[in-house]
Amino acid sequence: MKRALPVLVLSVAGLIPVWRYEPSARAVSSVSVDPAEGSATAGDTVTGTTVRTEKGDVQVQLTYDGDTITAVKLLKQPDHPQTAAAVPRLIAATLEAQSADIDTVSGATVTSDGYRESLQAAIDARGT
Repeated sequence: MKRALPVLVLSVAGLIPVWRYEPSARAVSSVSVDPAEGSATAGDTVTGTTVRTEKGDVQVQLTYDGDTITAVKLLKQPDHPQTAAAVPRLIAATLEAQSADIDTVSGATVTSDGYRESLQAAIDARGT
């Protein structure tokens, strides 16, 4: 029993830096799809409005080839670990749905809502 208290205290002390850790690098993701060549495509580019969220600003840029969304890029995104994990899923869902009718990513609800709002603004700005 005499060893249990020091082990518990040292374990908690060792976990504190892990709990307080925040990555310093901001990840910005971009996905581009060209089924014929597998590379980036040139086309119309439309930028959505900047949406302010409690986690930070979100702004989406779309690239079209005809009426098809071929690339999605986040020009602004919150500097948050959940956002960095959610962005590739949001982009993939957008490319699949070809609209702003996509699901919220669990754990990144605020970013998902801001993303959808900026995405819809970009779609509306193009007029499709």
